[in-house]
Amino acid sequence: MYPDLTFVIGGAASGKSAFAEQLTVSTEKSRIYLATSQVFDDEMHKKVKRHVAQRGDGWTTIEAPLDLRPSLATLDKSQVCLIDCASMWLTNHLLADNDLDQAQADLLDALAGCRAPVIVVSNEVGQGIVPDNALSRRFREAQGRLNIALAAQADLVVQVTVGLPLVLKGQLP
Repeated sequence: MYPDLTFVIGGAASGKSAFAEQLTVSTEKSRIYLATSQVFDDEMHKKVKRHVAQRGDGWTTIEAPLDLRPSLATLDKSQVCLIDCASMWLTNHLLADNDLDQAQADLLDALAGCRAPVIVVSNEVGQGIVPDNALSRRFREAQGRLNIALAAQADLVVQVTVGLPLVLKGQLP
Protein backbone atom coordinates (compact mmCIF):
# COMPACT_ATOMS: atom_id res chain seq x y z
CA MET A 1 0.00 0.00 0.00
CA TYR A 2 1.26 3.46 -0.89
CA PRO A 3 1.29 6.23 1.77
CA ASP A 4 -1.53 8.79 1.60
CA LEU A 5 0.93 11.66 2.06
CA THR A 6 4.63 11.59 1.30
CA PHE A 7 6.82 14.60 2.08
CA VAL A 8 10.16 14.95 0.25
CA ILE A 9 12.46 17.67 1.54
CA GLY A 10 15.96 18.80 0.66
CA GLY A 11 18.13 21.72 -0.27
CA ALA A 12 18.11 23.48 -3.63
CA ALA A 13 19.32 21.21 -6.46
CA SER A 14 19.59 18.26 -4.03
CA GLY A 15 17.80 15.76 -6.27
CA LYS A 16 14.53 15.92 -4.33
CA SER A 17 12.31 16.52 -7.38
CA ALA A 18 13.88 13.66 -9.35
CA PHE A 19 13.45 11.37 -6.34
CA ALA A 20 9.82 12.44 -5.90
CA GLU A 21 9.18 11.84 -9.60
CA GLN A 22 10.61 8.32 -9.30
CA LEU A 23 8.34 7.65 -6.32
CA THR A 24 5.36 8.91 -8.30
CA VAL A 25 6.14 6.71 -11.30
CA SER A 26 6.66 3.67 -9.04
CA THR A 27 3.00 3.77 -7.99
CA GLU A 28 1.92 2.79 -11.54
CA LYS A 29 -1.08 5.12 -11.11
CA SER A 30 -2.17 7.92 -13.39
CA ARG A 31 0.28 10.77 -12.67
CA ILE A 32 -0.82 14.32 -11.89
CA TYR A 33 1.78 17.07 -11.54
CA LEU A 34 0.63 20.14 -9.63
CA ALA A 35 3.05 22.89 -10.65
CA THR A 36 3.21 25.77 -8.21
CA SER A 37 5.76 27.93 -10.02
CA GLN A 38 4.97 31.06 -11.94
CA VAL A 39 7.20 31.83 -14.91
CA PHE A 40 8.27 35.48 -14.93
CA ASP A 41 11.66 35.30 -16.65
CA ASP A 42 13.82 33.29 -19.06
CA GLU A 43 15.74 31.53 -16.30
CA MET A 44 12.52 30.13 -14.81
CA HIS A 45 11.20 29.24 -18.25
CA LYS A 46 14.35 27.18 -18.89
CA LYS A 47 14.07 25.48 -15.51
CA VAL A 48 10.45 24.51 -16.16
CA LYS A 49 11.35 23.14 -19.59
CA ARG A 50 14.17 21.10 -18.03
CA HIS A 51 11.81 19.66 -15.41
CA VAL A 52 9.19 18.76 -18.03
CA ALA A 53 11.82 17.00 -20.15
CA GLN A 54 13.17 15.19 -17.08
CA ARG A 55 9.69 13.89 -16.19
CA GLY A 56 8.98 12.63 -19.69
CA ASP A 57 5.62 11.54 -21.03
CA GLY A 58 2.69 10.22 -19.03
CA TRP A 59 2.02 13.21 -16.79
CA THR A 60 -0.97 15.52 -16.62
CA THR A 61 0.26 18.94 -15.52
CA ILE A 62 -1.98 21.37 -13.67
CA GLU A 63 -0.69 24.85 -12.90
CA ALA A 64 -1.81 25.87 -9.44
CA PRO A 65 0.39 28.62 -8.01
CA LEU A 66 -1.92 29.48 -5.09
CA ASP A 67 -5.05 27.38 -4.54
CA LEU A 68 -4.37 23.65 -4.62
CA ARG A 69 -7.70 22.68 -3.06
CA PRO A 70 -9.82 22.47 -6.27
CA SER A 71 -7.30 20.26 -8.03
CA LEU A 72 -6.74 17.99 -5.04
CA ALA A 73 -10.50 17.62 -4.52
CA THR A 74 -11.00 16.16 -8.01
CA LEU A 75 -8.45 13.35 -7.64
CA ASP A 76 -9.29 9.72 -6.89
CA LYS A 77 -7.49 6.53 -5.84
CA SER A 78 -6.55 5.65 -9.43
CA GLN A 79 -4.26 8.69 -9.51
CA VAL A 80 -1.16 9.93 -7.71
CA CYS A 81 -0.33 13.61 -7.34
CA LEU A 82 3.07 15.25 -7.14
CA ILE A 83 3.11 18.82 -5.82
CA ASP A 84 6.34 20.55 -6.76
CA CYS A 85 6.92 22.53 -4.72
CA ALA A 86 5.60 23.78 -1.40
CA SER A 87 8.35 26.41 -1.21
CA MET A 88 7.28 28.05 -4.46
CA TRP A 89 3.64 27.82 -3.36
CA LEU A 90 4.52 29.58 -0.09
CA THR A 91 6.54 32.22 -1.95
CA ASN A 92 3.53 32.95 -4.15
CA HIS A 93 1.35 33.50 -1.08
CA LEU A 94 3.98 35.61 0.64
CA LEU A 95 4.44 37.89 -2.37
CA ALA A 96 0.66 38.17 -2.81
CA ASP A 97 0.51 39.30 0.83
CA ASN A 98 -1.96 36.52 1.67
CA ASP A 99 -2.60 35.25 5.18
CA LEU A 100 0.11 32.56 5.43
CA ASP A 101 -1.43 30.81 8.43
CA GLN A 102 -4.77 30.50 6.66
CA ALA A 103 -3.14 29.36 3.40
CA GLN A 104 -1.22 26.69 5.31
CA ALA A 105 -4.34 25.52 7.13
CA ASP A 106 -6.24 25.32 3.83
CA LEU A 107 -3.43 23.32 2.22
CA LEU A 108 -3.21 20.84 5.09
CA ASP A 109 -6.98 20.42 5.04
CA ALA A 110 -6.99 19.85 1.27
CA LEU A 111 -4.22 17.25 1.59
CA ALA A 112 -6.12 15.42 4.33
CA GLY A 113 -9.25 15.32 2.17
CA CYS A 114 -7.54 14.17 -1.02
CA ARG A 115 -8.51 10.64 -2.10
CA ALA A 116 -5.33 10.11 -4.15
CA PRO A 117 -1.86 9.57 -2.70
CA VAL A 118 0.05 12.87 -2.71
CA ILE A 119 3.78 13.52 -2.77
CA VAL A 120 4.83 17.03 -1.71
CA VAL A 121 8.30 18.42 -2.46
CA SER A 122 9.72 21.26 -0.37
CA ASN A 123 12.98 23.06 0.28
CA GLU A 124 14.85 22.93 3.55
CA VAL A 125 15.80 26.55 4.13
CA GLY A 126 16.66 26.58 7.83
CA GLN A 127 20.22 25.25 7.70
CA GLY A 128 21.88 28.40 6.36
CA ILE A 129 22.72 31.75 7.82
CA VAL A 130 20.12 34.16 9.16
CA PRO A 131 18.94 36.28 6.21
CA ASP A 132 19.81 39.96 6.28
CA ASN A 133 16.34 41.30 5.43
CA ALA A 134 12.88 41.06 6.93
CA LEU A 135 11.16 39.48 3.91
CA SER A 136 13.71 36.66 3.71
CA ARG A 137 13.51 36.07 7.47
CA ARG A 138 9.71 35.98 7.29
CA PHE A 139 9.88 33.46 4.44
CA ARG A 140 12.40 31.26 6.27
CA GLU A 141 10.25 31.17 9.39
CA ALA A 142 7.04 30.47 7.44
CA GLN A 143 8.78 27.75 5.39
CA GLY A 144 10.05 26.13 8.57
CA ARG A 145 6.54 26.10 10.08
CA LEU A 146 5.05 24.72 6.84
CA ASN A 147 7.68 21.99 6.61
CA ILE A 148 7.09 20.96 10.23
CA ALA A 149 3.33 20.79 9.64
CA LEU A 150 3.71 18.80 6.41
CA ALA A 151 6.11 16.37 8.07
CA ALA A 152 3.73 15.91 11.00
CA GLN A 153 0.82 15.11 8.69
CA ALA A 154 2.82 12.88 6.32
CA ASP A 155 2.97 9.10 6.55
CA LEU A 156 6.40 9.09 4.86
CA VAL A 157 9.08 11.79 5.12
CA VAL A 158 12.25 11.55 3.03
CA GLN A 159 15.15 13.98 3.09
CA VAL A 160 17.21 14.05 -0.11
CA THR A 161 20.80 15.25 -0.01
CA VAL A 162 23.22 14.96 -2.97
CA GLY A 163 20.64 12.77 -4.68
CA LEU A 164 20.53 10.27 -1.83
CA PRO A 165 17.30 9.65 0.11
CA LEU A 166 17.21 9.33 3.87
CA VAL A 167 13.91 8.16 5.35
CA LEU A 168 13.05 10.26 8.40
CA LYS A 169 9.56 8.86 9.02
CA GLY A 170 7.73 5.79 7.75
CA GLN A 171 9.00 3.29 5.18
CA LEU A 172 9.53 3.49 1.44
CA PRO A 173 6.98 1.41 -0.46
